[in-house]
Amino acid sequence: MAQYPVCLAEDIPMNEKKTIKVNGEKILVFHLEDGFYATQNSCTHLVAPLGRGKIIDGCKIQCPFHRARFDIRTGAVVDWANFPPGIQLLNVIRSEKALKTYKVTVDAGKLMVEM
Repeated sequence: MAQYPVCLAEDIPMNEKKTIKVNGEKILVFHLEDGFYATQNSCTHLVAPLGRGKIIDGCKIQCPFHRARFDIRTGAVVDWANFPPGIQLLNVIRSEKALKTYKVTVDAGKLMVEM
């Protein structure tokens, strides 16, 4: 695995996120109260862009399309897709799947993502 510089730590305010293309892949980098985290940008339900989603409860990302929620720190599914009514029928085919996560370190004010 290699480390890639993605931006300055100061570029992402507390409780915000930034979509960044790294090594040909779009990822989301988050600045939470307990540090920096990175996940894949695509929701594992139907590949919606999580960069357009909301940070919930300080540590979860909610998909903007079907409201699946994931723990930003671990990638684990917190709530699977539940909107609009009836989407649960599709969930029989699209079973729960965690997000890929990437280790983020800070080196001299720069965020480095390991991929």
